[in-house]
Amino acid sequence: MTSLKITLAQINPTIADITGNIELMRGAALQAQSETAQMVIFPELSLTGYSPGDLLDDAAFLARVDNGLEALLAATMQTPGLHWVVGTPIRRTGAGKPLENSILVMVDGEVVLQYTKQLLPTYNVFDERRHFEPGPDVARVLQIGDSKVGFMICEDGWNDAEQDYAVNPFARLAKAEPDLIVSINASPSNLGKHEQRQQLFTEASRHYALPLIYVNQVGGHDQLVFDGASFVVTPSTGVVFESARFVQAVDTLQWDGDRFSDRSGAPLIQTASSTLPVMEFYRRQIVLGLRDYARRCGFKQVVVGASGGIDSALTIALAVEALGADNVVAITMPSRFSSTGSVSDSQMLCQNLGVTLLEHPIHELVAAYELGFTKSYSATLQGTTLENLQARIRGTLLMEYSNAFGHLLLTTGNKSEISVGYCTLYGDTNGGLALIGDLYKTEVFELCRHLNVSAGRELIPRTIIEKPPSAELAPGQRDDDSLPPYEVLDVILKMLIEGTRLGKSERESVEKEFASITSDEAGRALISRIKTMIARNEYKRRQAAPILRLRAVAFGNGRQMPIAAKYE
Repeated sequence: MTSLKITLAQINPTIADITGNIELMRGAALQAQSETAQMVIFPELSLTGYSPGDLLDDAAFLARVDNGLEALLAATMQTPGLHWVVGTPIRRTGAGKPLENSILVMVDGEVVLQYTKQLLPTYNVFDERRHFEPGPDVARVLQIGDSKVGFMICEDGWNDAEQDYAVNPFARLAKAEPDLIVSINASPSNLGKHEQRQQLFTEASRHYALPLIYVNQVGGHDQLVFDGASFVVTPSTGVVFESARFVQAVDTLQWDGDRFSDRSGAPLIQTASSTLPVMEFYRRQIVLGLRDYARRCGFKQVVVGASGGIDSALTIALAVEALGADNVVAITMPSRFSSTGSVSDSQMLCQNLGVTLLEHPIHELVAAYELGFTKSYSATLQGTTLENLQARIRGTLLMEYSNAFGHLLLTTGNKSEISVGYCTLYGDTNGGLALIGDLYKTEVFELCRHLNVSAGRELIPRTIIEKPPSAELAPGQRDDDSLPPYEVLDVILKMLIEGTRLGKSERESVEKEFASITSDEAGRALISRIKTMIARNEYKRRQAAPILRLRAVAFGNGRQMPIAAKYE
């Protein structure tokens, strides 16, 4: 059998940037041609980026897609004999949705194969059935040289156990007896997803005795981050190749009919998994998510409120890694309740990171509000109202800076606080993106320590990590005045919010600790209280900034809970 050279083009497309995405594909195709490849494979919906959402209802956008397809066909003329495997929406006629999520294989200005995705996910962050009609239960195979190549799209390969859908496209494709399967994907990253993908497709490869190439999108798109990590799996060996994670990559391999080789012809053997430690995964996911969000939205700089606490410290440190210290501004806004450390610790943090720290005290602003409140309402401004006022003044000052100087405001809330509403709407929830909103408070501490260990020095001062968490909105205030210890709270939240979606090892430890909490009446009452707090604060989360998704269950469009409902 004549060998087949194949290029895996793990690109970072921008949603709706048809022209820019074509240029990414053109560049990868030219590299593939220079490496004498016969096929270059792009991710799912690579023409539009995944996912365009309701842009697919926009006639002008669809016209741009049509024009883009014409431009792609013309581009293939520049690479004679090279098969471009492209993911794109395609118009359809007849009953049902007006579009299909398809693969087009193009070569020399012609479409030589079309395959339409059969399984359209409508769970968690996915809603493909909203715009697409599923394809027919048929296999699509194309002869390229001496090899019969079969094609599928992402979710089509996730139902080999036949538990989620009545159709199994993998089994159907296997019956067509291809020599090799190509799967194009836009599989968002979350904790454990990388391992889940490789395990599932390795098992399917062995089941059908078929080698498989899995090409994934990379990059940050609103709340979702795609890690790439495209891979090649063989039935006898398992994963023999993996592209780099969290970066664009264009890799050319050789298929010899019974094995894969690198460009030089050296056989590929079983590769070590690129599984990352949990904290390093969080770090890289957040950094890529912020970097792409800022770039795509036109921001070069960010601003963060520096409270002297651990959440703002971690947010600032991650922003520096993503954008550089020169592009990060921190603002400390002390009140009469602020501790000395709220300013001095912020100064030490920013000095360690090379970040500009500005100071804007709020004493006089709060006093003016207190006076105006008394004059207007003949009452004293106090308690929760006074506490929330301080947070809202700070939020207003941060938005003032953002408006005046064009910086993206990053919010600093963590998942534990956001879950139970321990945050102030229109105050510390103000901003354009939440970096750590999918990190539980205990994970915030752990990630701070990880950053320090990785750097070999104290990026985040030990005084910040070790001080008791406090909003500092009242004299002597501490978080544990209102909440149980975070070590307890986080166990309860993980069970109530994520439950069976937790990874196996984490679930086992969490279930054990949760059972201990439920063993007495006080623990059961605490769980009931936390459950009520989660439900009653859905309205806050609905109005909050987008949260970069790190875990299988995150607040955002993947969690659809009603606000006005009776929860028990």
